[in-house]
Amino acid sequence: MKLHIVLLIAAATIIGGCKTTTTDSKSAGKGAGQSSKPAGKSVPLDPTAFSVVATTNQLDPRWLQSPTNFFRLGPGDVIDIETLGEATSRSSAVVGPDGKIYYGLLPGTFVWGLTLSDTKALLDQSLEKFFRDKPQTSITLRTVASQRIWVLGNVQAPGVYGLATPMTVLEAISLAGGTGSPSMIAGASPGAIVPTTGEADLRSSFVMRNGQPLGVDFERLFKRGDMSQNIYLQPDDFIYVRPSGGKFVTVLGAVPRGGFFPFTDRSTLLAVIAASGGTLRYAQVSQVIIIRGSLSNPTIAKVNYKAILTGAEPDLLIEEGDFVYVPFTPFKKIGEQVELGMRQFVSTIALNEGVRAVIRGSAPVGISVGSGAAAGK
Repeated sequence: MKLHIVLLIAAATIIGGCKTTTTDSKSAGKGAGQSSKPAGKSVPLDPTAFSVVATTNQLDPRWLQSPTNFFRLGPGDVIDIETLGEATSRSSAVVGPDGKIYYGLLPGTFVWGLTLSDTKALLDQSLEKFFRDKPQTSITLRTVASQRIWVLGNVQAPGVYGLATPMTVLEAISLAGGTGSPSMIAGASPGAIVPTTGEADLRSSFVMRNGQPLGVDFERLFKRGDMSQNIYLQPDDFIYVRPSGGKFVTVLGAVPRGGFFPFTDRSTLLAVIAASGGTLRYAQVSQVIIIRGSLSNPTIAKVNYKAILTGAEPDLLIEEGDFVYVPFTPFKKIGEQVELGMRQFVSTIALNEGVRAVIRGSAPVGISVGSGAAAGK
């Protein structure tokens, strides 16, 4: 599925970057040394240094309209089939990897990509040679496995759910039991795991589609009831309700061990980058980005980490929830780097949480549904 491919690509990118790019001994060494013994005092970052940068992850108004296309069968889906008037004809059929089902005396029937009504018509026609009168079949969609969504994080029943009928973000979270269960935040490195109290961090919650974060504002959706954020989902969408209660900062980009790190009132830029292993050899240390605020409406500040590293400028105090991104290459448009950072952020979480969901085995593969009009025509 698309999401599995996204997770594999994210894993290869993160692992490959750490293996093939060596740490700059000068930068990393100075960063680690000055984080423990910083030159001069640490000062807060001037709020006027932050600005709003337009990104491309804006919501498409069409996503608020219920899809009109009907569910189409795919590998892993299960349907119940019964020939009317034949008491012993009821059985279940699984769509195999080859797209075929097997029912009664029929050879393999290819149904991949067909709606339930198309499948019924095909079976009726194929069964005619075995009956004197024209047969009539009844088909019910039992389990959906070919079209799925992921709902993970701070929900009562995190897992993978079948997408048989149109479903919105709120409906998907409701299907997963709603928010509020205790959870853990999994960092990219050992020791960076922060327990939570069961509250949701709506600013850092997100919907990911095809490896890209969408501009869904969870605060507006949950706190203000703004239905303009309640978009309809597509197969392989990834919803993550971020747990809160633990104090942390995020460091990603050109660092050896990116992830989530504990935050204290004395956390500084030098300290959090040192905790991530310093910077890699070709990191653009003069163009480090600090992102503050929600994922859907972030504010961004560009700082000269190189000047801080050499003591030419004072170290900067980091705030709880800040996201530090160290670029790999020089850039002219800060918006592009912000989007790269956001993509790595959501991909890192998707990788960690997706792997954890598979390992703990708590994710249902599909759900049982009826052959209603939306799913089965």
